Formats: sequence, C-alpha cells, structure tokens
Amino acid sequence: MGFFEKLKSGLAKTRAALITPIEKLFSSADKVDDDFYDELLDLLIMADVGVETSDYIVDTLRADLKAKNIWLASEAKEEFRRILSDTVGEYRPLELSEGLNVILVIGVNGAGKTTSIGKLASMYASEGKKVILAAADTFRAAAIDQLAVWADRAGVQMIRQSEGADPAAVVFDAAAAARKQSADILIVDTAGRLHNKKNLLDELAKINRVIDRELPAAHRETLIVLDATTGQNALIQTREFGRAAGITGLILTKLDGTAKGGFVLAIRHMLGIPVRFIGVGEGIDDLRPFSPDEFIKALV
Repeated sequence: MGFFEKLKSGLAKTRAALITPIEKLFSSADKVDDDFYDELLDLLIMADVGVETSDYIVDTLRADLKAKNIWLASEAKEEFRRILSDTVGEYRPLELSEGLNVILVIGVNGAGKTTSIGKLASMYASEGKKVILAAADTFRAAAIDQLAVWADRAGVQMIRQSEGADPAAVVFDAAAAARKQSADILIVDTAGRLHNKKNLLDELAKINRVIDRELPAAHRETLIVLDATTGQNALIQTREFGRAAGITGLILTKLDGTAKGGFVLAIRHMLGIPVRFIGVGEGIDDLRPFSPDEFIKALV
C-alpha cells in the first residue's frame, strides 16, 4: 500500500466523523440559511475542529457565499472544500541548510516522539545525509534503549550517557561529535515530562543554551510531536511547550487510529504553526513530509 493509500485509510475515521455528515447536509439541504449554518457548525465542533476554528470556517463560508450570490447548498460544497484547504494552509516543507542542522524534538511522553525521531533519522540517512542522534531524554526509563533500537534500524550514530544523566551534557557531547564528524543533521530527543512543568521548561531552556553556545552557526528547528488521538489537548500541549521553545513545526502521529483528525484545522488556524510531517503507521517509512493537498484529497 502506497503512502497516499495509507493516509486515505488512516483518515477513514475522521472522514466518517467529519466529512460524511457534512456531505449529507450539503446534499439534503435545499438552500443555505441560518439552520444550515447552525447544523454545519455543530458538525464541525463534534468532529473536534474546535469552537473558534469552526466559527471561523462557517463565518468565512457565509461571507463568501453571500459575496458570490450562492444560495443553493449543492453549489456551496466546492466553496466549503476550498475553505478547508485554505485553513490547512500551503505546503511548507522543512528546509535544511547546506551545513549542520539541529532538530530539537519535543512533546509529551506517549505521543510517539522517539519513534518519530527514528523515522526522521531513517528518512534523512536514506537521502545520504550524515545523521547523529542525541539521547537527551535521560529521565524516562528505557527511553535511551528505545532510541538506540531506532538508531540501529536507521543505521545512524547515537550519543548517549547513563539514565538520569544531565540532558544538557548529552547535547554537549553530541554537538562535539557533530562538529568532529561534519554531520549534516543532529536530532535531539528531549524529556516529555520531568518532576514538574517548571523543571521541564528549564531543562529545554538549558539544552537550547548549550546548542547556542556550541553550535552557533547551525540551522535550528524545533518540532513538537503530537498524538492525533488526543484531539484538542494537542492544542494545549503546543501552547505549553511553545513557552519554552520556539516551535517551528509539528509532527502528527497516530492519524490512522482516530476520528479526531479535524484538530489539524484548529492547530493551523489557531497557532499558525506548519505541519511538517505526518505519521500513519508503525513502519519506519510511515512518516512523510506533510502535503496539505494530499491531506484534503484523502479527507474529502
């Protein structure tokens, strides 16, 4: 099965929860009126698009249809699809520089952070890039060993210390290795939870200071991994982590196991952060750059 087929299959639950009821609304209603817009709003909210983003989509549709003098529900469908596509946004791939690139990966435990790092490493290594992993999630039991398994599968080097070690010290060692070996990409795994929120935010800040000092010329990206099954909670997580790190992109995982894919619209509308990668399976090749066109095509 190709990636698009996996994406389409993975979005089946979201499609059933979001698009199918909406399609029925457009086909059964004679005209677009207040009752039509109220029902459309309810359907969007129930599909985990979120209240504010659902309001935005419905208000935009109402204004556009009025401006174009469209009053039949059957004629409004394409306009609705266009608004969905515009809300997801344009394709914005992760652009790496010719020199060293540092990718800091953050997110709560259980979101698929470590496996996403392994898949990223495999993807870039297959393109001929020299990749090094930094096992800086030293607080979670077995996190280092889990990352080591993925490093071995991807055929890349991993820098590690013992469990409970200072994460910033691991990043320091990894930065030295990246310089010495002229690496193309250094991917840093970070803790998803420490003793309290302040500790976590302080630790991320400390890691960033080490990178600033040791690799000042490196191109930097900070990606947050979000579990699609958590829906609107992912929006809260992104805001919390965003206070400690300047997030430059999202990695969405587990879209194949949820009906909550509508939250992608909310994330893009509310936060404006681009989705960089999307995961629809457990295989090492099941993480790919996110294409809004493919996403909307697979959804609709």
